[in-house]
Amino acid sequence: MKMSLSLRSLKAGALLACLAILAGCATPKSYDYTAFLESKPASILVLPPVNQSPDVKASYSLYSQVTLPLSEAGYYVMPVGVVDETFKQNGLMNAEEVRDASPQKLHEIFGADSVLYLDVTEYGSSYKIISSEVAVTASAKLVDLRTGKLLWEGSARASSAEQQQNNSGGLVGMLIVALVDQVVNTLSERGHEIAGITSARLLSSNPHNGILPGPRARPDAAR
Repeated sequence: MKMSLSLRSLKAGALLACLAILAGCATPKSYDYTAFLESKPASILVLPPVNQSPDVKASYSLYSQVTLPLSEAGYYVMPVGVVDETFKQNGLMNAEEVRDASPQKLHEIFGADSVLYLDVTEYGSSYKIISSEVAVTASAKLVDLRTGKLLWEGSARASSAEQQQNNSGGLVGMLIVALVDQVVNTLSERGHEIAGITSARLLSSNPHNGILPGPRARPDAAR
C-alpha cells in the first residue's frame, strides 16, 4: 500500500511539473520596460543598419523605411539622409564604422535622446526546390544617448511565403510555381517591399514587447 501511494505521489508530482513547464511555455515573457519608462525618449537617431546578409542592398533598403513606423509611434526621428551624409562627411563610410561611435559622441553631434542600432540578418529571395520566398529579418536595440543604458531590443521577420497559397497541381506544378516566383521576386526587387513590412513589425508602437508609444503618439497608439 505504501509503495502504491508513493508511486501515485510520484506520478502526481511529475504531472504537476509538466503542467508548470507547459504553462511557462504558453505565456510569453514580458519585456522589462523600467529603463525605457525612466528615460522617456522623445527623439531617436537611427544609425545605418549593419548588413549581415549576402545582399548589398539590404542595409539601405531597410534604412529608407524606418522613419514612418517610428514617427507614427510618436517619436521625432532624425532625418536618415542627413544623418548618413553627416557620417560620410566625417569619414565614416559604412555602418560598421558608424556603430563604433560612442553614445556620448553621438549625443554631442546630433542632440537626440536615444539611438537605434539595426542589424539585417536575412534579406532577399531563396529557391528551395518546391518553393521560393523573399524574406527579411532584422533586429534592433534602442539605447539612451544620455546614459548609455539599453532601453529596448527586439526582432522581426516578414516573408512573401506568408501570402502564398498551397498549390494543388502536384509536384510538377509546385516546381513551376516556385521557379516563376523566383524569377518574379528577382526582377521585381520584392525584397524592398518585404523590408517595409519587417520595419513596420519591428518598429511600430506595441506595448507587448515592442517599442512603447512616444510623446507625440496618437491616443490609440498604445492599443
